[in-house]
Amino acid sequence: MLTLNLIKEDTEKVIKGLEKKHFKDAKEAIENVLATDKRRREAQQKMDATKAESNQLSKQIGMLMKEGKRDEANDIKNKVGELKATEKAMKEAMENAEAELTTLLCQIPNIPYEEVPEGVAAEDNHVVKSNLCDCKEGDTVGNWSVNPSLAVGDAGYTPLPHWELAKKYNLIDFDLGVKITGAGFPVYIGKGARLQRALINFFLDEARKSGYTEIMPPTVVNAASGYGTGQLPDKEGQMYHCDLDDLYLIPTAEVPVTNIYRDVILDEKDLPIKNCAYTECFRREAGSYGKDVRGLNRLHEFSKIEIVRIDTPEHSKESHKEMLEHVEGLLKKLELPYRILLLCGGDQSFTSAICYDFEVYSEAQKRWLEVSSVSNFDTYQANRLKCRYRHAEDKKIELCHTLNGSALALPRIVAAIIENNQTPEGIRVPKVLVPYCGFEMMD
Repeated sequence: MLTLNLIKEDTEKVIKGLEKKHFKDAKEAIENVLATDKRRREAQQKMDATKAESNQLSKQIGMLMKEGKRDEANDIKNKVGELKATEKAMKEAMENAEAELTTLLCQIPNIPYEEVPEGVAAEDNHVVKSNLCDCKEGDTVGNWSVNPSLAVGDAGYTPLPHWELAKKYNLIDFDLGVKITGAGFPVYIGKGARLQRALINFFLDEARKSGYTEIMPPTVVNAASGYGTGQLPDKEGQMYHCDLDDLYLIPTAEVPVTNIYRDVILDEKDLPIKNCAYTECFRREAGSYGKDVRGLNRLHEFSKIEIVRIDTPEHSKESHKEMLEHVEGLLKKLELPYRILLLCGGDQSFTSAICYDFEVYSEAQKRWLEVSSVSNFDTYQANRLKCRYRHAEDKKIELCHTLNGSALALPRIVAAIIENNQTPEGIRVPKVLVPYCGFEMMD
């Protein structure tokens, strides 16, 4: 969440940032925060003053009793009793205001960095790079057009969407997933399962080579973890909830891995911390329907490798750049057509300060598929987590910056590999995956 100091010291900047994210009633929300904080401070000041007066009077009671001034001592006792009642009431008022303040702050999103472009939705995002053709920074998605050539070697071949290819070569059974669980839970079979496992191992190996320490976290978390990274309360309806135990199935490994550092004070010399994790991820995706969710395009359960960094404010932008280069390197090695988008304010997530999306092109579907989001959250998550670090020189304690990104999410990568490498004879496996798969073709 936003720090109270930032809101108090740079109120207009915060309001403008929230408006850039198209947060409804931004000014009213911030004014409400400031009013609640004022009420909290006034209650605390009155409580402290009352307590001090009560303590001072209490010291007189014993002396008066020794001097035989019982009536005066009793009067002061009564006065102290009244003060303690007032102190108790002020403490309750202060605690209520504190709880209300935390609730209000948790409902306010992060503010975007200055370089984040204005915009309302995906069509306003800026394409900053592509491996398909020349692209000028600032080009918008709506103005983008590409004609990638499919690697089929036969100009007369009509590319098939991945759900048809999966059925043709018995790689993924979507109907069987419906039978076992429901829509959005596919079953990978034979070479389809081996491709999935190959990608997981490839991505983890590449992360290890880049200096990331692998973590194997739980795939269910408590509510405190959900609040720590900002999924709760914002995305509560999108998370699967185990009512009996009050636990949540994770939507991404970001949640358990980042929460490792909840309520922790790190040493500056240990930063940046670089972790990666493979997990299954679970998202209800309420309201999702239509052609854009067919096949692997949008699932309720999927595999993903996540990279997470904890860093200092001074170095976090460099960390973000390195993470972007890491994800781009994966797509290059997979020989996939891709582009990188800088998200506009209105299309950013609740918690991010800046976010770049990676998309791969689906020739069969004639559309771009998002496969990664790489975000810097500044101090927003760290403030909720109380994730801090101690400066090496002056020992001052300060909030960390947190960053994460998909490296990579598997479903749409699998879809892109299948669709972009199809031939009349079968589906070619990218060279980098052959040692992991043990085969060169899916046929």
